[in-house]
Amino acid sequence: MPESAEPISAGPRGHSPGGYGPGGYGPAEGPDETGADAADGARASVPERAAETTPDNPWPLALLSRKLKEHIDRSPQVWIEGQVIEFNRRGSNAFLTLRDIEDEVSLSASAWGQVMDRLKDPLERGSRVVALVKPEMWLKTGRLNMQVRNIRPVGLGDLLARIERLRHSLGAEGLFAEARKKRLPLLPHRIGLITGRDSDAKKDVLRNAALRWPAVHFEIREVTVQGPSAVSEVTRALRELDSMPEVDVIVIARGGGSLEDLLPFSDERLVRAVSDAATPVVSAIGHEADRPILDDVADLRASTPTDAAKRIVPDVADELARVHHSRERLERQIALLVGREAQQLALLRSRPVLANPGHMLTARHEDLERLLARAHHAVNAAIVRGEDAVRHLRAQVRALSPQQTLDRGYAVVQHLDGPAAAVVRSPDDAPAGTQLRVRLAQGALAARSEGPLDQHGTGTHPTTPSTPGDQEGKPHG
Repeated sequence: MPESAEPISAGPRGHSPGGYGPGGYGPAEGPDETGADAADGARASVPERAAETTPDNPWPLALLSRKLKEHIDRSPQVWIEGQVIEFNRRGSNAFLTLRDIEDEVSLSASAWGQVMDRLKDPLERGSRVVALVKPEMWLKTGRLNMQVRNIRPVGLGDLLARIERLRHSLGAEGLFAEARKKRLPLLPHRIGLITGRDSDAKKDVLRNAALRWPAVHFEIREVTVQGPSAVSEVTRALRELDSMPEVDVIVIARGGGSLEDLLPFSDERLVRAVSDAATPVVSAIGHEADRPILDDVADLRASTPTDAAKRIVPDVADELARVHHSRERLERQIALLVGREAQQLALLRSRPVLANPGHMLTARHEDLERLLARAHHAVNAAIVRGEDAVRHLRAQVRALSPQQTLDRGYAVVQHLDGPAAAVVRSPDDAPAGTQLRVRLAQGALAARSEGPLDQHGTGTHPTTPSTPGDQEGKPHG
Protein backbone atom coordinates (compact mmCIF):
# COMPACT_ATOMS: atom_id res chain seq x y z
CA MET A 1 0.00 0.00 0.00
CA PRO A 2 1.24 3.58 -0.45
CA GLU A 3 3.20 5.13 2.34
CA SER A 4 0.48 7.69 2.99
CA ALA A 5 -2.18 5.04 3.29
CA GLU A 6 -0.23 2.27 4.99
CA PRO A 7 -1.54 1.46 8.45
CA ILE A 8 0.99 2.14 11.15
CA SER A 9 2.12 -0.93 13.02
CA ALA A 10 2.27 -0.79 16.76
CA GLY A 11 5.65 -2.55 16.69
CA PRO A 12 6.86 -4.40 19.79
CA ARG A 13 4.54 -4.01 22.72
CA GLY A 14 5.32 -0.75 24.46
CA HIS A 15 7.04 0.86 21.42
CA SER A 16 5.43 3.12 18.85
CA PRO A 17 6.56 5.60 16.26
CA GLY A 18 4.81 8.29 18.21
CA GLY A 19 7.94 9.22 20.16
CA TYR A 20 7.13 7.42 23.40
CA GLY A 21 9.20 4.77 25.09
CA PRO A 22 8.09 1.52 26.69
CA GLY A 23 4.39 1.70 27.39
CA GLY A 24 4.23 5.12 25.80
CA TYR A 25 5.23 6.68 29.01
CA GLY A 26 8.47 8.48 27.98
CA PRO A 27 10.63 9.56 25.08
CA ALA A 28 11.62 7.00 22.50
CA GLU A 29 15.28 7.10 23.40
CA GLY A 30 14.42 6.13 26.99
CA PRO A 31 15.51 7.83 30.21
CA ASP A 32 19.17 8.57 30.92
CA GLU A 33 20.85 7.85 34.14
CA THR A 34 20.02 11.23 35.61
CA GLY A 35 16.30 10.97 34.64
CA ALA A 36 15.66 7.36 35.59
CA ASP A 37 13.91 8.21 38.79
CA ALA A 38 11.68 10.80 37.07
CA ALA A 39 10.66 8.32 34.36
CA ASP A 40 9.79 5.68 36.90
CA GLY A 41 7.64 8.19 38.72
CA ALA A 42 5.87 9.19 35.50
CA ARG A 43 5.06 5.59 34.61
CA ALA A 44 3.68 4.98 38.02
CA SER A 45 1.45 8.05 37.88
CA VAL A 46 -0.44 7.10 34.64
CA PRO A 47 -3.77 5.30 35.36
CA GLU A 48 -4.05 1.72 34.18
CA ARG A 49 -7.75 1.99 33.22
CA ALA A 50 -9.67 4.54 31.26
CA ALA A 51 -12.21 4.93 34.06
CA GLU A 52 -9.42 6.01 36.42
CA THR A 53 -8.34 9.00 34.30
CA THR A 54 -8.98 12.52 35.58
CA PRO A 55 -8.38 16.04 34.24
CA ASP A 56 -5.25 16.18 36.35
CA ASN A 57 -4.05 12.72 35.36
CA PRO A 58 -5.10 12.00 31.73
CA TRP A 59 -3.91 9.42 29.26
CA PRO A 60 -1.61 10.39 26.45
CA LEU A 61 -3.41 10.34 23.09
CA ALA A 62 -1.02 7.77 21.72
CA LEU A 63 -1.89 5.41 24.58
CA LEU A 64 -5.61 5.65 23.79
CA SER A 65 -4.96 5.16 20.08
CA ARG A 66 -2.78 2.17 20.76
CA LYS A 67 -5.35 0.56 23.04
CA LEU A 68 -8.10 1.15 20.48
CA LYS A 69 -5.98 -0.42 17.79
CA GLU A 70 -5.28 -3.46 19.97
CA HIS A 71 -9.02 -3.89 20.55
CA ILE A 72 -9.89 -3.49 16.85
CA ASP A 73 -7.12 -5.89 15.82
CA ARG A 74 -8.80 -8.56 17.93
CA SER A 75 -12.07 -8.15 15.97
CA PRO A 76 -12.87 -11.06 13.63
CA GLN A 77 -13.35 -10.71 9.92
CA VAL A 78 -16.97 -10.50 8.74
CA TRP A 79 -19.00 -10.64 5.53
CA ILE A 80 -20.91 -7.44 4.86
CA GLU A 81 -23.23 -6.23 2.10
CA GLY A 82 -23.26 -2.73 0.68
CA GLN A 83 -23.21 -0.50 -2.35
CA VAL A 84 -20.06 0.98 -3.82
CA ILE A 85 -20.48 4.75 -3.89
CA GLU A 86 -16.79 5.65 -4.41
CA PHE A 87 -14.08 3.62 -6.10
CA ASN A 88 -10.48 4.56 -6.88
CA ARG A 89 -7.69 2.22 -7.89
CA ARG A 90 -4.12 3.42 -7.79
CA GLY A 91 -1.53 0.91 -8.76
CA SER A 92 -1.74 -2.24 -6.69
CA ASN A 93 -4.15 -0.71 -4.18
CA ALA A 94 -7.86 0.07 -4.39
CA PHE A 95 -9.80 2.47 -2.17
CA LEU A 96 -13.58 2.35 -2.00
CA THR A 97 -16.47 3.57 0.12
CA LEU A 98 -19.31 1.18 0.93
CA ARG A 99 -22.76 2.39 1.90
CA ASP A 100 -25.50 0.39 3.58
CA ILE A 101 -28.30 -0.77 1.30
CA GLU A 102 -31.07 0.71 3.46
CA ASP A 103 -29.59 3.26 5.88
CA GLU A 104 -27.39 6.29 5.42
CA VAL A 105 -24.30 4.59 6.86
CA SER A 106 -20.97 4.30 5.02
CA LEU A 107 -17.47 2.99 5.73
CA SER A 108 -14.11 3.38 4.02
CA ALA A 109 -12.40 0.25 2.77
CA SER A 110 -9.20 -0.68 1.00
CA ALA A 111 -8.11 -3.77 -0.92
CA TRP A 112 -4.96 -5.11 -2.44
CA GLY A 113 -4.82 -5.27 -6.18
CA GLN A 114 -4.72 -9.05 -6.21
CA VAL A 115 -8.13 -9.14 -4.49
CA MET A 116 -9.62 -6.89 -7.15
CA ASP A 117 -7.94 -8.86 -9.94
CA ARG A 118 -9.95 -11.96 -8.99
CA LEU A 119 -13.17 -10.24 -10.13
CA LYS A 120 -14.41 -11.12 -13.60
CA ASP A 121 -15.78 -7.63 -14.19
CA PRO A 122 -14.31 -4.47 -12.70
CA LEU A 123 -16.27 -2.72 -9.96
CA GLU A 124 -18.15 0.46 -10.75
CA ARG A 125 -19.93 3.05 -8.72
CA GLY A 126 -23.39 1.86 -7.73
CA SER A 127 -22.42 -1.83 -7.76
CA ARG A 128 -23.93 -3.96 -5.02
CA VAL A 129 -21.36 -6.24 -3.40
CA VAL A 130 -20.71 -8.56 -0.49
CA ALA A 131 -17.22 -8.34 0.96
CA LEU A 132 -15.15 -10.15 3.58
CA VAL A 133 -13.55 -7.40 5.64
CA LYS A 134 -11.26 -7.14 8.64
CA PRO A 135 -11.48 -3.94 10.68
CA GLU A 136 -8.19 -2.15 11.33
CA MET A 137 -7.15 1.22 12.62
CA TRP A 138 -4.48 3.48 11.19
CA LEU A 139 -2.66 4.60 14.29
CA LYS A 140 -1.10 7.80 12.93
CA THR A 141 -4.40 9.36 11.85
CA GLY A 142 -6.80 7.42 14.09
CA ARG A 143 -8.80 6.42 11.02
CA LEU A 144 -10.88 3.24 10.93
CA ASN A 145 -10.48 1.20 7.78
CA MET A 146 -12.00 -2.01 6.44
CA GLN A 147 -9.39 -4.22 4.85
CA VAL A 148 -11.13 -6.14 2.06
CA ARG A 149 -9.89 -9.70 1.82
CA ASN A 150 -12.52 -10.96 -0.59
CA ILE A 151 -15.27 -9.27 -2.57
CA ARG A 152 -18.10 -10.52 -4.76
CA PRO A 153 -20.64 -8.53 -6.77
CA VAL A 154 -24.29 -9.28 -6.10
CA GLY A 155 -25.89 -10.16 -9.43
CA LEU A 156 -29.52 -10.00 -10.50
CA GLY A 157 -29.87 -13.71 -9.89
CA ASP A 158 -28.84 -13.30 -6.26
CA LEU A 159 -31.26 -10.41 -5.76
CA LEU A 160 -34.12 -12.32 -7.35
CA ALA A 161 -33.37 -15.36 -5.21
CA ARG A 162 -33.46 -13.21 -2.06
CA ILE A 163 -36.73 -11.62 -3.11
CA GLU A 164 -38.33 -14.98 -3.82
CA ARG A 165 -37.18 -16.39 -0.47
CA LEU A 166 -38.68 -13.40 1.32
CA ARG A 167 -41.87 -13.65 -0.78
CA HIS A 168 -42.24 -17.32 0.16
CA SER A 169 -41.59 -16.62 3.83
CA LEU A 170 -44.13 -13.79 4.03
CA GLY A 171 -46.66 -15.82 2.07
CA ALA A 172 -46.31 -18.67 4.55
CA GLU A 173 -47.23 -16.20 7.31
CA GLY A 174 -50.48 -15.42 5.50
CA LEU A 175 -49.69 -11.79 4.61
CA PHE A 176 -50.86 -12.34 1.03
CA ALA A 177 -54.14 -14.13 1.87
CA GLU A 178 -57.24 -12.84 0.10
CA ALA A 179 -59.11 -12.74 3.40
CA ARG A 180 -56.77 -9.97 4.61
CA LYS A 181 -57.32 -7.73 1.59
CA LYS A 182 -59.70 -4.82 2.05
CA ARG A 183 -62.20 -3.63 -0.54
CA LEU A 184 -61.68 -0.22 -2.08
CA PRO A 185 -64.46 2.35 -1.64
CA LEU A 186 -66.67 2.95 -4.67
CA LEU A 187 -66.00 6.68 -4.66
CA PRO A 188 -63.18 7.80 -2.31
CA HIS A 189 -63.54 11.33 -0.98
CA ARG A 190 -59.79 11.81 -0.53
CA ILE A 191 -56.95 9.72 -1.96
CA GLY A 192 -53.51 9.48 -0.38
CA LEU A 193 -50.71 9.41 -2.96
CA ILE A 194 -47.12 8.40 -2.15
CA THR A 195 -44.82 9.01 -5.09
CA GLY A 196 -41.53 10.49 -6.17
CA ARG A 197 -40.83 14.20 -6.23
CA ASP A 198 -42.24 15.73 -9.43
CA SER A 199 -42.31 12.27 -11.02
CA ASP A 200 -44.14 11.11 -14.11
CA ALA A 201 -46.01 8.59 -11.99
CA LYS A 202 -47.46 11.42 -9.91
CA LYS A 203 -48.56 13.31 -13.03
CA ASP A 204 -50.13 10.19 -14.55
CA VAL A 205 -52.18 9.44 -11.44
CA LEU A 206 -53.37 13.02 -10.98
CA ARG A 207 -54.20 13.58 -14.65
CA ASN A 208 -56.03 10.33 -15.29
CA ALA A 209 -57.94 10.47 -12.00
CA ALA A 210 -59.07 14.05 -12.75
CA LEU A 211 -60.18 13.04 -16.25
CA ARG A 212 -62.32 10.25 -14.85
CA TRP A 213 -63.67 12.12 -11.82
CA PRO A 214 -62.98 15.89 -11.79
CA ALA A 215 -64.02 16.33 -8.16
CA VAL A 216 -61.35 13.95 -6.83
CA HIS A 217 -59.08 15.21 -4.02
CA PHE A 218 -55.56 14.02 -3.23
CA GLU A 219 -53.34 14.07 -0.16
CA ILE A 220 -49.84 13.87 -1.71
CA ARG A 221 -46.61 12.81 -0.03
CA GLU A 222 -43.50 13.18 -2.19
CA VAL A 223 -40.71 10.88 -1.06
CA THR A 224 -37.56 9.22 -2.32
CA VAL A 225 -38.57 6.11 -4.28
CA GLN A 226 -35.15 4.53 -4.74
CA GLY A 227 -31.95 4.33 -2.80
CA PRO A 228 -31.17 3.70 0.87
CA SER A 229 -33.66 6.21 2.27
CA ALA A 230 -36.62 5.10 0.14
CA VAL A 231 -37.93 2.46 2.54
CA SER A 232 -37.96 4.71 5.58
CA GLU A 233 -39.54 7.66 3.73
CA VAL A 234 -42.25 5.59 2.06
CA THR A 235 -43.04 3.81 5.32
CA ARG A 236 -43.25 7.09 7.22
CA ALA A 237 -45.56 8.61 4.60
CA LEU A 238 -47.74 5.49 4.62
CA ARG A 239 -48.21 5.61 8.37
CA GLU A 240 -48.94 9.33 8.26
CA LEU A 241 -51.67 8.91 5.63
CA ASP A 242 -53.07 5.83 7.35
CA SER A 243 -53.58 7.86 10.53
CA MET A 244 -55.72 10.44 8.68
CA PRO A 245 -59.43 9.47 8.89
CA GLU A 246 -60.35 11.54 5.80
CA VAL A 247 -58.09 9.43 3.55
CA ASP A 248 -60.12 6.54 2.09
CA VAL A 249 -57.44 4.83 -0.01
CA ILE A 250 -53.64 5.10 -0.37
CA VAL A 251 -51.76 4.72 -3.66
CA ILE A 252 -48.02 3.97 -3.75
CA ALA A 253 -46.87 4.85 -7.27
CA ARG A 254 -43.52 4.72 -9.02
CA GLY A 255 -42.49 4.52 -12.65
CA GLY A 256 -40.46 1.73 -14.17
CA GLY A 257 -36.85 1.04 -13.36
CA SER A 258 -34.22 -1.61 -12.96
CA LEU A 259 -34.44 -4.38 -10.40
CA GLU A 260 -32.07 -2.49 -8.11
CA ASP A 261 -34.23 0.65 -8.36
CA LEU A 262 -37.35 -1.27 -7.33
CA LEU A 263 -35.71 -3.14 -4.45
CA PRO A 264 -37.15 -0.82 -1.74
CA PHE A 265 -40.65 -2.02 -2.66
CA SER A 266 -39.64 -5.59 -1.81
CA ASP A 267 -38.25 -4.60 1.58
CA GLU A 268 -39.74 -6.54 4.47
CA ARG A 269 -40.27 -3.44 6.63
CA LEU A 270 -42.38 -1.71 3.97
CA VAL A 271 -44.28 -4.90 3.19
CA ARG A 272 -45.24 -5.39 6.85
CA ALA A 273 -46.23 -1.72 7.17
CA VAL A 274 -48.62 -2.11 4.23
CA SER A 275 -50.02 -5.29 5.77
CA ASP A 276 -50.68 -3.50 9.08
CA ALA A 277 -52.34 -0.45 7.47
CA ALA A 278 -56.04 0.01 8.23
CA THR A 279 -56.63 1.97 5.00
CA PRO A 280 -56.79 0.07 1.68
CA VAL A 281 -53.48 0.31 -0.20
CA VAL A 282 -53.03 0.21 -3.99
CA SER A 283 -49.64 -0.76 -5.41
CA ALA A 284 -48.71 0.91 -8.72
CA ILE A 285 -45.01 0.14 -9.08
CA GLY A 286 -43.19 0.02 -12.43
CA HIS A 287 -44.70 -1.71 -15.42
CA GLU A 288 -46.75 -4.86 -15.95
CA ALA A 289 -43.66 -7.09 -15.92
CA ASP A 290 -42.37 -5.68 -12.62
CA ARG A 291 -43.51 -7.65 -9.61
CA PRO A 292 -42.17 -6.38 -6.27
CA ILE A 293 -43.43 -8.00 -3.08
CA LEU A 294 -45.49 -4.87 -2.41
CA ASP A 295 -47.84 -6.00 -5.22
CA ASP A 296 -48.63 -9.21 -3.32
CA VAL A 297 -49.42 -7.62 0.03
CA ALA A 298 -51.34 -4.60 -1.31
CA ASP A 299 -55.14 -4.73 -1.31
CA LEU A 300 -55.11 -3.99 -5.05
CA ARG A 301 -52.30 -4.34 -7.58
CA ALA A 302 -52.30 -1.91 -10.52
CA SER A 303 -50.05 -2.67 -13.47
CA THR A 304 -49.04 0.99 -13.90
CA PRO A 305 -49.74 4.33 -12.20
CA THR A 306 -52.20 5.09 -15.02
CA ASP A 307 -54.02 1.84 -14.32
CA ALA A 308 -54.16 2.76 -10.63
CA ALA A 309 -55.90 6.05 -11.45
CA LYS A 310 -58.48 4.17 -13.51
CA ARG A 311 -59.19 1.67 -10.76
CA ILE A 312 -59.44 3.90 -7.71
CA VAL A 313 -62.08 6.31 -9.08
CA PRO A 314 -65.01 5.59 -11.41
CA ASP A 315 -65.46 7.24 -14.81
CA VAL A 316 -68.00 10.05 -14.46
CA ALA A 317 -69.27 9.48 -18.03
CA ASP A 318 -69.81 5.79 -17.37
CA GLU A 319 -71.50 6.55 -14.07
CA LEU A 320 -73.82 9.12 -15.68
CA ALA A 321 -74.70 6.62 -18.41
CA ARG A 322 -75.32 3.97 -15.78
CA VAL A 323 -77.53 6.37 -13.81
CA HIS A 324 -79.47 7.25 -16.97
CA HIS A 325 -79.92 3.58 -17.84
CA SER A 326 -80.99 2.78 -14.29
CA ARG A 327 -83.45 5.66 -14.33
CA GLU A 328 -84.99 4.41 -17.57
CA ARG A 329 -85.31 0.91 -16.16
CA LEU A 330 -86.85 2.32 -13.01
CA GLU A 331 -89.35 4.37 -14.99
CA ARG A 332 -90.31 1.31 -17.06
CA GLN A 333 -90.76 -0.79 -13.98
CA ILE A 334 -92.87 1.88 -12.32
CA ALA A 335 -95.03 2.22 -15.45
CA LEU A 336 -95.51 -1.55 -15.60
CA LEU A 337 -96.37 -1.66 -11.92
CA VAL A 338 -98.88 1.20 -12.22
CA GLY A 339 -100.44 -0.44 -15.31
CA ARG A 340 -100.80 -3.80 -13.55
CA GLU A 341 -102.29 -2.17 -10.47
CA ALA A 342 -104.72 -0.14 -12.63
CA GLN A 343 -105.86 -3.32 -14.39
CA GLN A 344 -106.28 -5.07 -11.07
CA LEU A 345 -108.26 -2.11 -9.73
CA ALA A 346 -110.50 -2.07 -12.82
CA LEU A 347 -111.04 -5.80 -12.47
CA LEU A 348 -112.01 -5.38 -8.85
CA ARG A 349 -114.36 -2.53 -9.65
CA SER A 350 -116.06 -4.58 -12.36
CA ARG A 351 -117.06 -7.27 -9.93
CA PRO A 352 -120.77 -7.24 -8.85
CA VAL A 353 -119.89 -6.72 -5.23
CA LEU A 354 -118.26 -3.40 -6.06
CA ALA A 355 -120.38 -2.48 -9.12
CA ASN A 356 -123.64 -2.88 -7.09
CA PRO A 357 -122.83 -3.11 -3.39
CA GLY A 358 -126.59 -3.32 -2.54
CA HIS A 359 -126.84 -6.55 -4.51
CA MET A 360 -124.84 -8.31 -1.87
CA LEU A 361 -127.14 -7.04 0.87
CA THR A 362 -130.25 -8.01 -1.15
CA ALA A 363 -128.90 -11.52 -1.72
CA ARG A 364 -128.06 -11.88 1.94
CA HIS A 365 -131.52 -10.54 2.88
CA GLU A 366 -133.17 -13.11 0.63
CA ASP A 367 -130.99 -15.84 2.06
CA LEU A 368 -131.97 -14.71 5.56
CA GLU A 369 -135.70 -14.75 4.74
CA ARG A 370 -135.37 -18.14 3.13
CA LEU A 371 -133.53 -19.48 6.15
CA LEU A 372 -136.13 -17.95 8.48
CA ALA A 373 -138.94 -19.61 6.49
CA ARG A 374 -137.14 -22.93 6.58
CA ALA A 375 -136.66 -22.48 10.31
CA HIS A 376 -140.35 -21.73 10.89
CA HIS A 377 -141.37 -24.68 8.75
CA ALA A 378 -138.94 -26.94 10.53
CA VAL A 379 -140.19 -25.76 13.95
CA ASN A 380 -143.85 -26.21 12.96
CA ALA A 381 -143.15 -29.65 11.56
CA ALA A 382 -141.35 -30.56 14.77
CA ILE A 383 -144.30 -29.32 16.80
CA VAL A 384 -146.77 -31.31 14.70
CA ARG A 385 -144.63 -34.40 15.02
CA GLY A 386 -144.44 -33.80 18.74
CA GLU A 387 -148.20 -33.43 19.08
CA ASP A 388 -148.72 -36.63 17.12
CA ALA A 389 -146.23 -38.40 19.33
CA VAL A 390 -147.96 -37.07 22.44
CA ARG A 391 -151.35 -38.22 21.18
CA HIS A 392 -149.92 -41.59 20.32
CA LEU A 393 -148.31 -41.93 23.70
CA ARG A 394 -151.49 -40.73 25.38
CA ALA A 395 -153.47 -43.38 23.49
CA GLN A 396 -150.94 -45.98 24.53
CA VAL A 397 -151.11 -44.86 28.11
CA ARG A 398 -154.84 -44.86 28.07
CA ALA A 399 -154.94 -48.29 26.44
CA LEU A 400 -152.74 -49.65 29.17
CA SER A 401 -154.50 -47.74 31.96
CA PRO A 402 -156.67 -49.74 34.50
CA GLN A 403 -159.35 -47.13 33.95
CA GLN A 404 -159.67 -48.23 30.34
CA THR A 405 -160.27 -51.76 31.60
CA LEU A 406 -162.89 -50.48 33.97
CA ASP A 407 -164.55 -48.56 31.13
CA ARG A 408 -164.93 -51.80 29.24
CA GLY A 409 -167.14 -53.16 32.11
CA TYR A 410 -164.63 -54.71 34.41
CA ALA A 411 -164.34 -54.01 38.13
CA VAL A 412 -161.62 -54.26 40.73
CA VAL A 413 -162.45 -56.07 43.99
CA GLN A 414 -160.46 -55.05 47.05
CA HIS A 415 -160.65 -55.81 50.71
CA LEU A 416 -162.51 -53.07 52.39
CA ASP A 417 -160.56 -53.29 55.57
CA GLY A 418 -156.84 -53.51 55.99
CA PRO A 419 -154.02 -51.07 55.53
CA ALA A 420 -153.04 -52.38 52.14
CA ALA A 421 -156.51 -52.59 50.58
CA ALA A 422 -155.29 -55.68 48.84
CA VAL A 423 -156.86 -56.70 45.57
CA VAL A 424 -158.80 -59.93 45.66
CA ARG A 425 -157.22 -62.19 43.09
CA SER A 426 -158.65 -65.59 44.18
CA PRO A 427 -161.80 -66.83 45.91
CA ASP A 428 -159.59 -67.98 48.67
CA ASP A 429 -158.61 -64.35 49.31
CA ALA A 430 -162.27 -63.51 50.19
CA PRO A 431 -163.94 -66.20 52.27
CA ALA A 432 -167.62 -65.84 53.10
CA GLY A 433 -168.39 -62.75 55.13
CA THR A 434 -165.42 -60.76 53.93
CA GLN A 435 -166.20 -57.08 53.46
CA LEU A 436 -165.24 -56.02 49.97
CA ARG A 437 -164.88 -52.81 47.99
CA VAL A 438 -165.78 -53.04 44.34
CA ARG A 439 -164.25 -50.30 42.14
CA LEU A 440 -166.21 -49.60 38.96
CA ALA A 441 -165.56 -47.41 35.91
CA GLN A 442 -167.20 -44.62 37.81
CA GLY A 443 -167.27 -44.80 41.55
CA ALA A 444 -167.21 -47.82 43.88
CA LEU A 445 -169.64 -49.83 46.02
CA ALA A 446 -169.41 -52.00 49.12
CA ALA A 447 -170.11 -55.73 49.07
CA ARG A 448 -169.75 -58.85 51.22
CA SER A 449 -168.41 -62.17 50.02
CA GLU A 450 -170.66 -65.24 50.17
CA GLY A 451 -167.92 -67.66 49.42
CA PRO A 452 -166.63 -69.22 46.23
CA LEU A 453 -168.94 -70.52 43.44
CA ASP A 454 -168.86 -74.06 42.16
CA GLN A 455 -167.91 -75.01 38.69
CA HIS A 456 -171.47 -74.58 37.50
CA GLY A 457 -171.57 -71.05 38.64
CA THR A 458 -173.68 -71.65 41.71
CA GLY A 459 -172.67 -70.95 45.24
CA THR A 460 -171.74 -73.52 47.81
CA HIS A 461 -174.28 -72.07 50.26
CA PRO A 462 -177.91 -71.41 49.44
CA THR A 463 -177.68 -67.77 49.89
CA THR A 464 -178.77 -64.81 47.97
CA PRO A 465 -176.84 -64.58 44.77
CA SER A 466 -174.01 -62.13 44.95
CA THR A 467 -174.10 -58.95 43.05
CA PRO A 468 -172.89 -59.24 39.44
CA GLY A 469 -169.31 -57.99 39.06
CA ASP A 470 -168.45 -58.77 42.64
CA GLN A 471 -165.30 -60.46 41.51
CA GLU A 472 -162.60 -59.08 39.32
CA GLY A 473 -162.45 -60.51 35.87
CA LYS A 474 -166.31 -60.70 35.42
CA PRO A 475 -168.25 -58.01 33.62
CA HIS A 476 -170.80 -56.24 35.63
CA GLY A 477 -174.17 -54.82 34.59
